[in-house]
Amino acid sequence: MQPKFFNVINDELRGSEQTHAVTDPRTEDELWPCPIASTQDFEDAVAAANKAFESWSQTTLTERQGLLVKLADNLEQHRGELATYIGKETGKSVILSNIEIDGAVKQCLYYSQNGLEDEVQHEDENSKLVATHVPIGVVGAICPWNFPLILSNIKVVSSLVTGNCVIVKPSPFTPYGVMKWVELARGILPPGVLQVLNGGAELGQAMTLHPGIQKISFTGTTSTGKRVMASCAKTLKKVTLELAGNDAAIVLPDADLDKAVPSIASGGFFNAGQVCVASKRIYVHESIYDEFLKRLVGEVEGKYGIQEEAAAPSVFGPVDNKMQFDNVKSIVEDCHKNGYDIVTGGKTTGVTSTGKGFWLPPTIVSRPPESSRLVQEEQFGKSDFCYPPQYERAFHQRDTGPILPILSWSDENDVIKRANLDNAGLGASVYSKDLKEAERVARRLEAGSIWINQSERPRFEAYFSGLKDSGFGGEMGKQGLLAYAYTKVLHFTKN
Repeated sequence: MQPKFFNVINDELRGSEQTHAVTDPRTEDELWPCPIASTQDFEDAVAAANKAFESWSQTTLTERQGLLVKLADNLEQHRGELATYIGKETGKSVILSNIEIDGAVKQCLYYSQNGLEDEVQHEDENSKLVATHVPIGVVGAICPWNFPLILSNIKVVSSLVTGNCVIVKPSPFTPYGVMKWVELARGILPPGVLQVLNGGAELGQAMTLHPGIQKISFTGTTSTGKRVMASCAKTLKKVTLELAGNDAAIVLPDADLDKAVPSIASGGFFNAGQVCVASKRIYVHESIYDEFLKRLVGEVEGKYGIQEEAAAPSVFGPVDNKMQFDNVKSIVEDCHKNGYDIVTGGKTTGVTSTGKGFWLPPTIVSRPPESSRLVQEEQFGKSDFCYPPQYERAFHQRDTGPILPILSWSDENDVIKRANLDNAGLGASVYSKDLKEAERVARRLEAGSIWINQSERPRFEAYFSGLKDSGFGGEMGKQGLLAYAYTKVLHFTKN
């Protein structure tokens, strides 16, 4: 039986005369019709959220955290169904799809134990100052395609635990899993507290402009993020932007290659490199460059090959969508055109048994010029794409792919300068046996998160934000909840 998907408004399931269908990245088969929310659907959702906020905002932290546990249980209960939809729309393997479910469950459970509490900021014999945190109102969550459930869920649970209502807009490239998740969660929360609408640029823009939405949390490209901020300014909305990065990994001469090589392979090719903080530029000290490169090629060829069946035990997969596939393909072709040293991979056609799917093999390029498109162009966040056709821009797409430049260095000041691009500062990593030395270098890198002797993997317990053009504000960890609340201070006089 063909599954059906709905916009969820005030716990009501709504279809639409306007639909679009996603293409399975593994096979290029067309998937299921998905309703596109109308202007009336959007207005109804905003009205329902604002009405629900009146009572939802008065619930206690303990009450809200108890409901997060129920949301986690619901995710577990429907794990198989949700993983199927996520796998089909993203091209993820069964393993990767379940990693999404695992992450969403853990996010719910983390915030069921961690929330914003009152804080005494000052107290003396005359006065007491208490900071308390109150919800903002209705949050618009505009979400990307690379990890549709995890990156939607973090915005949802952050909104809910702080007492806000939330309207989720999944990427039109990957709407199925998120829409079904919200549908299956009906009845856990009061109607209007959690809603989902499917649409493209027009819906996203409407969310940023509507006076009935008090905050936008957006994950996507830097260029689109700037437009989001400009739109939000018209109603003084609160805004959180998690934007593009072009993450550098620096391998020091004393790095333990037995650990560094597998870690960097994972950092560059996990989910075909479609991770916001994927390792995208690898700087290896000249003294160990040849040995590192030899080992990395062996690691990648041994563990990150194309496996066409979703059931195969693989954390590699196809590029998520045709627009992105064409972009990454053009980067590979640019490397061929310029005669760069492609040491493994590099094929752009005929890589599967059927010739179908948005597949590119893991590709490693040795010592491309620092000025090359591959090195300078942030692969995960370069451009916005048109999809579905009735929308001018998809509003929030971010892009990357399985192609990794390996560069050499000999002077520390030089490599730090090369790593610290003017327009990118999301994440970075440093590899060294000497932890103090690694920390010293890490503190010189201009990025919101630095990983030492491990590949870049955000953790929901840790605050996550980008420097420079890589973000505005941040999410995750207890600190991230402050972006979803106003802080007001109660001034008590003791005499």
